Amino acid sequence: MTTQARKQQKSGGQASAEHRYLNAQGAEVKTRDEAFARPTEVSAEAIQTTAKLELHNGQVTFAIEVKYNPNTYPHVVTGGQITSGICGAPWNITGGTIGDQLRLDAKRAGQGSCANTITIVGEYQNPPAYRGTYGFEGATSSFKHTTRYEC
Repeated sequence: MTTQARKQQKSGGQASAEHRYLNAQGAEVKTRDEAFARPTEVSAEAIQTTAKLELHNGQVTFAIEVKYNPNTYPHVVTGGQITSGICGAPWNITGGTIGDQLRLDAKRAGQGSCANTITIVGEYQNPPAYRGTYGFEGATSSFKHTTRYEC
């Protein structure tokens, strides 16, 4: 990023412009090339954010924390957990997308004789939520749900 600050210098009646260059982190750098250079190391926090969701199917409520890449659309799910409300919790979210459509794939990390995988699918609706279905062991349409964003 660049930012231009004009300094009025009264030497000889002429004004001069001074350029200041800022990199993506907001630090001042010396040249334009440094300002637009790709960082050598990007932390995992820089390419993912977290959203909290609640899945409701009338009888149970799943607490879900999804990690996704906000620089993509539909947002690519990079991880997360279903922390409660489902047999064998926690469940590790292994992939999916969040956009006009929701898809979450997860594997059971907890103990018990429950299914080993779950797939949640849904379609966006207003107010911000997803209406759809979920199922176990590869099925996606066994149970209806509404999954809403937690504020």
